[in-house]
Amino acid sequence: MVAQVAVLDHPGAFSALTLVGTRAVAPGPPDDGLPDHDQATMSRLFARPIPDWTDREAVAEFAAAGAEILGNDPVAARAVAARIWDRTPGTSPPVHMANQLGMVFSRLDCTPRWRERLPEIEVPTLVIHGRRDPIFPIGNGEAIARAIPGARLLVIEKTATAIPDAAVGEVTEAMLTPG
Repeated sequence: MVAQVAVLDHPGAFSALTLVGTRAVAPGPPDDGLPDHDQATMSRLFARPIPDWTDREAVAEFAAAGAEILGNDPVAARAVAARIWDRTPGTSPPVHMANQLGMVFSRLDCTPRWRERLPEIEVPTLVIHGRRDPIFPIGNGEAIARAIPGARLLVIEKTATAIPDAAVGEVTEAMLTPG
């Protein structure tokens, strides 16, 4: 979402754009015509107890369990969470929580709306989306690709919200192949 707004507001700063597992509207309810989050998945994700953010292993386990609910690789999620925890400056629980959960998006100022401006994007754009994404179902990636002139859509089959290691070559090739 941030990249979409950035390229619209600062088009000269971009030579290409890759959007992964996102949608063209802000956090909250989607526009009519865009699929919403899978409510059963969201219920399971948010029913879990919050970990002790000062406990590296508890945070890593929280990430792994969340990945399993989403259909992602829990081992990879655990490793990423541990790396994020290790590089987080300070030990304050709110800082760790913000880094792990991407809380910056809950504060994203989404006015004015940007979905209607997507046709203004003139740089080569690749939209990558997991076929099984329960957070932003595939229709969201399809809508972005339709809205941006010349955008290419790469759908990664059997993938949820995280690009699996097995798809890195396919993603890299798509990013390096001119539109």
